[in-house]
Amino acid sequence: MKNIVSLNELEINKKCIVCSLIASGSERRRLLDLGIIQGTKIEVLCKSPSGDPTAYFLRGIVIALRSECARKIIVKSLN
Repeated sequence: MKNIVSLNELEINKKCIVCSLIASGSERRRLLDLGIIQGTKIEVLCKSPSGDPTAYFLRGIVIALRSECARKIIVKSLN
């Protein structure tokens, strides 16, 4: 499907739902601890002036993820 992408591919103000994680080890554990699990809704808020990291809103909090980490989160775009 065309609307299944990695999180780092979404533009500002786009919303999505997490489909899966392709991260492993401690990186996977960190993402899971942040609440990034299948079915989690995420909104892309803004990018830093340098373009990396990007701020995301999920579960009532704002987190920043580097693109190398966001690339490992597979999502379904909602808009």
